[in-house]
Amino acid sequence: MKSIGPTRSSHSLSVTRSGAALIVLAGAQFVVTLSTSIVNVALPAVRDGVGLSDSGMSWVVNAYGLAFGALLLSGGRAGDLLGRRRVLLAGLALFAAASITAGLASTAWLLIGARTAQGIGAAAVAPAALALVMQLFPPGPGRGRALGVWGAVSGAGGAAGVLAGGLLTESLGWPWIFHVSGFGAACVCAAATLLPATAPPAPAARRLDLAGTLAVTLGLVALVHGLTAARRSGWTDPLVLTSLTAATLLLLLFVVVERHHPASLIPPQLLTTGTVAPANLVMTLLGAVWVGLFFFLPLYQQQVLGAGPLVAGLSQLPLATANMLGSSLAPRLAGRLGAHVTLAAALLTQASGLLWLSRVSAQGSFLADLLGPTLVIGLGLGVAFVQLTSAAVTGVDPADAGLAGGLVNTTRQIGGAIGLAVLGTLAASTTAGAAPHLSRTEALTEGYRAAFLVSAGLIAAGAVLTPLLARRAARSATPAQEPAAPHSTTPHSPATTRSTR
Repeated sequence: MKSIGPTRSSHSLSVTRSGAALIVLAGAQFVVTLSTSIVNVALPAVRDGVGLSDSGMSWVVNAYGLAFGALLLSGGRAGDLLGRRRVLLAGLALFAAASITAGLASTAWLLIGARTAQGIGAAAVAPAALALVMQLFPPGPGRGRALGVWGAVSGAGGAAGVLAGGLLTESLGWPWIFHVSGFGAACVCAAATLLPATAPPAPAARRLDLAGTLAVTLGLVALVHGLTAARRSGWTDPLVLTSLTAATLLLLLFVVVERHHPASLIPPQLLTTGTVAPANLVMTLLGAVWVGLFFFLPLYQQQVLGAGPLVAGLSQLPLATANMLGSSLAPRLAGRLGAHVTLAAALLTQASGLLWLSRVSAQGSFLADLLGPTLVIGLGLGVAFVQLTSAAVTGVDPADAGLAGGLVNTTRQIGGAIGLAVLGTLAASTTAGAAPHLSRTEALTEGYRAAFLVSAGLIAAGAVLTPLLARRAARSATPAQEPAAPHSTTPHSPATTRSTR
């Protein structure tokens, strides 16, 4: 643990190191979000290159999502118990090796296995990196700016994935979508070795809730598997019903275990701390719309407007730019309007953009149908993501920071899986109903319009929930939670000590 003294020189050194560390940690988050979307545009080329079936092609996406979403909580707790820097480095190393392996794969089983390993590595990286950001930047303007960078990188990574996927697939071939991710992760891993480290927790504190970890991991795997399978086979398919039933039972078992375990994976007090619970609820809705947006936009451009992978990828640049702008503005807006007013306004802005997007046409164009609404959506998405991330981790005990980071990433990822399953089923059924009466492109457009319309409703529902966050924040703002006095010299005071595991 390194103490930050009161002298000006030590303060300047701390600021410099914190800034450099933020660049490294933001790079880790960028690599993770990039790999979530970089495969989407390249899927047809991957299918032809490895000889995948249609179901196998979907598993190139699902294998990563399953491992990532199911293990985020475990990855966050591992960082808390074993040291966040250590877990971050291990996750980046695994991610890099798995990415290179995926690019070299010549068989379906090797490719899908490598994508699973990528997801496991990402589940270690994302919560550890966010927890380190929260440690390096205590509550205040500095943390707001850091989370603004974090939000900009997260949104840009999703859009850049679509862009890079199209560019690399058309120029160098599909293996390079994985090689680039691997080289990027390796570079970030090398830089992350420069992050300061502290001693790991005392042996008595290294207690892992194995029963809870197993129950929640298997439960989330079953849930994500059932939801993704429902998109292909329908909600009444026996495998889908079995998966969802198993998920329900396992998650109920997890709740029972957590109530009785002395070192539970999710301490009960975590969900009652500040705005953690309502923030994660709204983040679930945001994740559902976020993943669906980056899934349906490239499909509309390629299947309806006839754009190629490169053009579809380049078309994400305005959305990414608006997202980065919204993320950078979020701290300033929150300072002037208040955090919860800013969040509500951002969600309503995003909902209005999605409502506008639901008017796309089969004879449309990027300039007429997509540019305006994606700019509006990007602004709202950037601001909302920063505000929700902050609300989900603010006030949490430092010992649980990694878990809180894992939880907010889990709700976004699981929300994305649920949203994509529901929106994908809705779009497919709408298209099927319109097919006998309309041309193929018109029927597809009807399905996409329905998905965007329901997405607007989900985000509007999130805006309705923001007063709940305001009430929870006001209730938790008690004198006992006020920060220590500026002149406190207590060794563990947040004002004088920063630690980076």
